[in-house]
Parts: sequence; C-alpha cells; structure tokens
Amino acid sequence: MSMKKWTDEELISTRDKLEALGARQKKSSNTMWHLTAFLGAFAVSTGIAFIFFDGVDFLNILLIVMGSITCLAWYKSEKQRKDNQNFLFEINSELKRREKNSAKNKAKSNSDKDNKNGTVAVAPAESGSSSNEENQQK
Repeated sequence: MSMKKWTDEELISTRDKLEALGARQKKSSNTMWHLTAFLGAFAVSTGIAFIFFDGVDFLNILLIVMGSITCLAWYKSEKQRKDNQNFLFEINSELKRREKNSAKNKAKSNSDKDNKNGTVAVAPAESGSSSNEENQQK
C-alpha cells in the first residue's frame, strides 16, 4: 500500500490510532498474554501425553484443540502487533519525508521570491571596461 497518495490528515489520524492501540496493548499486560500462550502450549502437550497414557479420549482431544486455538490466537495477535509497529514506523517515516520536502520547497520558494524582488547578488565586474560600458549606456 502506497502512502504517497494519502493526505497528511489521513496519515496523522492513522498514526494517532496506532499509537493509541499500542498504548492500550502495553497497558493490558503483555506478560499475561504470554502466560496464556504458554498455558495453551502446555494444554496441547498435556493432551498428547494423556493420549499416550490413557488412550484416545474426547477430553484429551478437546484439550489439544483448545490449546491449539489459544496458541493460534496468541500467534496471530503477535503478528498483528508487529505489523502495526512496522506500519507505524512507515507512517512516521513518510511524515518526516514530507516535512523535509516542504521545508526544502519553502526555502526554495523564499529564494525565488527574493530573486523576483531584485535582491539577487551581482558578481563584481572583471575590469574597468564593463564599468565604462555602463557609463556610456547611461
């Protein structure tokens, strides 16, 4: 997705939403989410171990399925979190690039205005002959 066609307002609002989402994720205890993933993996391994000891049973299969769903949810959320961080980095880079370009354009337009107003610096004459030519024209 190319952000070059986005307006500054769209980029800023998307950046603000991603930063708010990141702050909410930090507040919701990332450690607890890792513990949930660990418990999901433990459930899968326990279900497999019980199948070896007790044989195939509905509760063992349910334990494996529930643990797998928990691990999959953790994996998808981690992937989404990393994608959001990368996207936020790209948005910030694009905003910085635009600010840099606008500063260059502003400086260029200011120098162009100065040139139009006649404040251009004139190079000194090489010899007295050019000053004689100016005097003759007057």
